[in-house]
Amino acid sequence: MAKTKRTRPTKPYPDFPLFPHATGRWAKKIRGKFCYFGKVATDPKGQAALEQWLEQKDDLLAGRVPRPKVNGVTIRDLANRYLSAKRDLMENRELDPRTFAEMYACCERIGKAFGWDRLITDIVADDFDGLRRQLAKRWGVERLAVEIKRVRSLFRYAFDSGLIDIPVRYGAAFRPPSARVLRVARSQRGPRMFEAAELRRIIAAAKQPLGAMVLVGINCGFGNSDCATLPKSALDLKGGWVNFPRGKTGVNRRCPLWPETVAAIRQALEARPTPKSNQDRGLVFLTPTGLRWVATAVSEPAEGAPLKVHQSNLVAIRFRRLLRSLKLRRHGLGFYGLRHTFETIGGDSRDQVAVDHIMGHARNDMASVYRERIDDDRLVAVTEHVRAWLFGEQETK
Repeated sequence: MAKTKRTRPTKPYPDFPLFPHATGRWAKKIRGKFCYFGKVATDPKGQAALEQWLEQKDDLLAGRVPRPKVNGVTIRDLANRYLSAKRDLMENRELDPRTFAEMYACCERIGKAFGWDRLITDIVADDFDGLRRQLAKRWGVERLAVEIKRVRSLFRYAFDSGLIDIPVRYGAAFRPPSARVLRVARSQRGPRMFEAAELRRIIAAAKQPLGAMVLVGINCGFGNSDCATLPKSALDLKGGWVNFPRGKTGVNRRCPLWPETVAAIRQALEARPTPKSNQDRGLVFLTPTGLRWVATAVSEPAEGAPLKVHQSNLVAIRFRRLLRSLKLRRHGLGFYGLRHTFETIGGDSRDQVAVDHIMGHARNDMASVYRERIDDDRLVAVTEHVRAWLFGEQETK
């Protein structure tokens, strides 16, 4: 039996400004991005799509998110405007992709809790009380504190951008947990760091390139994203140095590399697969399939939704699996624990300024403003102190 050939939708007339996209929606490419105006199946002549296009035309051509045409701003409108502004910052490298992904997830949670079509002016203190209870059941006090600040940032944007005339009232309860509560939680959780014996087991068991990333983590205080975005141009393996600004703060970092770290990086580079993307050609570490170890991708939104953010962190997944195999897995302790460990042990060197430089910490004091450089000998002293703590005990045997 012959298959019926599927008829592809066409424009209602040659000068129609929109075209039927492969996804089954009326579309137009504006400033390099596709914009959609409803389904072709429910609007075959494109009348509703044309009306929507004419309403939004000026804003879209100017690169703005179309302003709502209703008597009030909804959560969906706010999320679209907020995420569009943050996406521009991310594309300009002023905002870390991971931070953008966290903001996106926060908007999704608010949309589900309050309703996407809920007017901002209709949200009252009781709504925020209910949201806080939901968040408190889901997370501990530290994560709760971060999320409440993120929610407040979203609604502050609504007022600062002129979407609403008066600031949102959260009520007395919608505040982060107190400093005392946070201190108690951290005390109960225990140290978020590794001991030297644990790290030696991890380094011995880790396969490349994860083993090299572990050494870079404890040698230089690098986190997951630091390792995933480390370019080969930042390395001086012959001299034993890495110069790589921290993405989160933009602070320059210079760190001496141990011989063990240099050797592990060389092994990882020798076995490095061919990158899937030309953008990743300069990266030190790639997954066995040639992809980034930590990646955040933003795709065009489905109709009626803000944006779609896809995030993967294979560094965290593989490291967690390694800890589990060694029976070292503890709640709240992952790859970022290497950074906590470096800060803690490095601080025992009694040169906090050098530790801050290696960690990429931004200090809001005049000394940091006036300080132009740190002598390499001070940086070496810090990393050698950490190295002696890690390997010294077994070297003396």
